[in-house]
Amino acid sequence: MAGAKEIRTKIKSIKNTQKITSAMEMVAASKMRKAQDRMYATRPYANKMRVVICHLAHANPEYQHAYMKQRKIKRVAYILVSSDRGLCGGLNNNAFRAVLNHIQVQQEQGREITVCTIGKKAHRFFQRFKTCNVVAHAEQLGDAPQLEALIGPVKSVLDAYCSEEADCVYLVFNRFVNTMTQTPSIEPILPIKPAELDKTLKHHWDYLYEPDAKDILNDLMIRYIESLVYQAVVENIACEQASRMIAMKAASDNAGNLIDELQLIYNKARQAAITQEISEIVGGAAAV
Repeated sequence: MAGAKEIRTKIKSIKNTQKITSAMEMVAASKMRKAQDRMYATRPYANKMRVVICHLAHANPEYQHAYMKQRKIKRVAYILVSSDRGLCGGLNNNAFRAVLNHIQVQQEQGREITVCTIGKKAHRFFQRFKTCNVVAHAEQLGDAPQLEALIGPVKSVLDAYCSEEADCVYLVFNRFVNTMTQTPSIEPILPIKPAELDKTLKHHWDYLYEPDAKDILNDLMIRYIESLVYQAVVENIACEQASRMIAMKAASDNAGNLIDELQLIYNKARQAAITQEISEIVGGAAAV
């Protein structure tokens, strides 16, 4: 019965693991609902900010902000959003694979690459790449991130763009489609193209400015980029919790299947041991 004892130990161990994965699945489901509510709550602000900037840009054609100026692309910067923890399926790996393919295309064209990472997984991943310079990073944002924690890394990228150390900025994150689907997204956020802003408007109008339209546009441009990054972080958290819930459910189901298989093996081993004992007893009685 030594083999049966080992099987019983394995079954007990897998059952304990199944309890952990089931608990993690329920926790992720609860956090996912809160993250979805937070994601949907931040979208109107970002959309309204986009509309206001579009109106300001069209109302002041004599002034073109630095974020709207098109120039030859020699250096590319990426803001990459990932999770701080693992156990969320292939969420981070899918984003990393997508951004690496994008970076490879840029490097083939002779462009320098700089990266700003948000999330521990992204920072550790890009620390291994000597060809990509990590200029800033932020991590441990929690399930309810604050905008203040993102201002520093975002400012470093904006300063690099204004000083022409970066000619183009891409935002990389996982877009929440539904609970079962999260897709990597690579979106250009700088320079801002007026044609893209025009899609949000049907009519143009002007505002009354105090103190000056130029100062207001400068401040709002920064707030607009910060809102895009914050929206990406919030959306990535919703993706993380949904992916973790699915991964933990799959782990729990696999553990259940493995327990059933081991239970069948255990029953067969126990039956074989009992049959052998009965045969030995009958053989001994016949010998007597």
